[in-house]
Order: sequence, then C-alpha cells, then structure tokens
Amino acid sequence: MKKTFVAAGMVALLGSTAYAETIGASIARFDDNFLTVMRNGMVDHAAGLSGVDLQVEDATDDLAKQIDQVKNFVASGVDAIIVNIVDTSAGAAVSAAAGDVPLVYVNREPDNVNDLPETQAFVASNEIESGTLEAFQICRNLRAAGKAGGATGYLMNGQLSNQAAVQRSKDVHDVIGMDMCNFMTLIDEQTANWSRDEAQDLMTNWMSSGEPFDFVIANNDEMAIGAIQAMVAGGIDMADVEVGGVDATQDALVAMQAGQLDVTVFQDAHGQGAGSVDTALAIVRGEKVDSKVYIPFKLVTPDNIGDFLDKN
Repeated sequence: MKKTFVAAGMVALLGSTAYAETIGASIARFDDNFLTVMRNGMVDHAAGLSGVDLQVEDATDDLAKQIDQVKNFVASGVDAIIVNIVDTSAGAAVSAAAGDVPLVYVNREPDNVNDLPETQAFVASNEIESGTLEAFQICRNLRAAGKAGGATGYLMNGQLSNQAAVQRSKDVHDVIGMDMCNFMTLIDEQTANWSRDEAQDLMTNWMSSGEPFDFVIANNDEMAIGAIQAMVAGGIDMADVEVGGVDATQDALVAMQAGQLDVTVFQDAHGQGAGSVDTALAIVRGEKVDSKVYIPFKLVTPDNIGDFLDKN
C-alpha cells in the first residue's frame, strides 16, 4: 500500500447506511488538549454515521493497559479498533494484540508503520513537516530581527517514547544545520513530556542560570505555553524572544494574539479523528485503503491566525 495525502479537515463519508459496525478506540490519555479534540472528532463523526457504534477508552498513558484494552475489544467482537498508541515503539505488540481485527493507528506513528498488514493503517500528519515548518519560521523571524549574526536558545522535547517528539526535534536540528539557519545555537534541550506544568518548571530552571537567550522551540503548544508562563513570571519581555510550538490549539492562538507565541503549526486533530473512523470502516467493508493517510500540517503566524481560530 502507498501513502495518500488528503486535504486538512476533509474526510470521505462512507455512503452506505446498510452496515451496523462497532469500533473500539483506545486513546493514550484523555487529559491532553490535542487528543481531546481528536477524540471529539471521532465521536462527532461516528455519531453522524448510521449504524456505527463507537466505544472509546482512556489508556491513561499505560501501555500494558492499552494492550489489554485492545485484547478486550477483540474478545467483545468489535468490527474494528482505533489506537492512539501510548508508546510508539510498541507497534508490533499492539498490532499482534489486534490479531485479524482491522486496526487503525491515529496521530502517533507506530514503529512498525512500514510493515502493517492489509487490515491495518495509519492516519495522521507527516511529522517531518511539523518541526521543519516551526523551526524554519523561527529562523526567519530571528533573521528579520537582525539576529543572523548569532542567536541562542532552547529546545523542549515531548515524551521521548513518542515518535512525534523524536521526529520534531530532529526537524529542528536539521533546520539549524542549514546554511541559512546555522547562526542558531542550542544552549540545551530537555524533555518536558508534552506538559505545560513541566515546561514551566524547566524554563524556570533554565532562566535561573542567567544566560541570555533569543528563542525557545517546543515540540508542542502546551510546552510552549508553559515556557511563556515562566518567562512572563520572570519579567522577560516576550517581544525579545521567539517562541514556537506545534498543534495550533485554542490556548496557543490566544497566546499568539497576546503577542507571546510567535509560531505554531496547525495539526487537524478533529480531521485525524474523523479520518481514523472512516479508514477503519473502509477496511471492515473490504475497501482498498492506503497504509498511510496523511493530513497536511499548516504554518500559523500572527499574519494568518484568523484562518485557524476555532478550528481546534
């Protein structure tokens, strides 16, 4: 199977209403703003499809619990399973737990994505785009601010067990390695586990060194917001620091409107959720699906923020 790119927010409705299918979905964690929007996308879309019953469970960031949920779905006789995987390095174990039941991974890319059988697929956005768009725009902003002679900053990583965090951070390093952006130097990079609170603590710790910095690049908006909260509390003028995140959450857009967040990248959470339902149903119905269904990322800056308000 090949890769397919679909327009953000556009998911094909499956035409027939003669079916009656049950889908079980295991979400890595419910207490995550982005994943909540994605989950709502699943629920809203399934509710609009005749004869489709969606059961959603919280894996509470526990891989063993998630695998048990998948096995329980199989035992209960669901027609398909959707998994937002807790640990992206555990794809083989999750795929094996699903057995012959159609399985769709959503948002987080499992490590076995290139070896999925015909009854399994992956619906998400291509993470090579996310960190690249974010870091390159930060680079452009720094150059426009007259800092091409040298700029220093920090990188906040998401959960290192998550493929998206690893790829987004690699994207940042790749951009900094470009001739146009090699004036950027990282003082340090550490994980804040996608968490606003952990990011605030980490940023506070970095600031305690007293070392000046020009930018903060975070793997997601929650960590970017946490960093901003620490900087504001520390009396830093946000006009002097470039801050970037990923996801274009509503809180992030509020921060951008306030002049605190400079860059984010729209990831269509609702579209991914809806797309995972459509893909699962297509597999159940014997339709041909591609193993990778990608919904494009889009750069968000103060110049085009109006196009993204209320989307996530």
